[in-house]
Amino acid sequence: QVQLVDSGGGLVQAGGSLRLSCAASGSVFSSSAMGWYRQAPGKQRELVATIAPGGSTNYADSVKGRFTISRDSAKNTAYLQMSNLKPEDKADYYCNAVGWAPTMHYNYWGQGTKVTVTS
Repeated sequence: QVQLVDSGGGLVQAGGSLRLSCAASGSVFSSSAMGWYRQAPGKQRELVATIAPGGSTNYADSVKGRFTISRDSAKNTAYLQMSNLKPEDKADYYCNAVGWAPTMHYNYWGQGTKVTVTS
């Protein structure tokens, strides 16, 4: 069983920055693909960024050049550094962990953290 705890959301003005954290319990963090997703009111949840166990990353076009995903295996924590925030980035952000342990596929979600960007 893996538990993910999201934190770091808040209220920020457009152009500002926030860093989200996702603390993972359990022993599978290092072998998990970690991701951040977001869901704005009335919209579907969408991919923001992912990072593979080996460190390769993938970003939604809307956040490329502004957001950076990273992971720290020593701390069992994934991060999303968000810069130059825009009002359209306002959403609930959710951490995700997927992988195999060892033959069972898992897919876990954090509880979400709210990001509000004012213009």
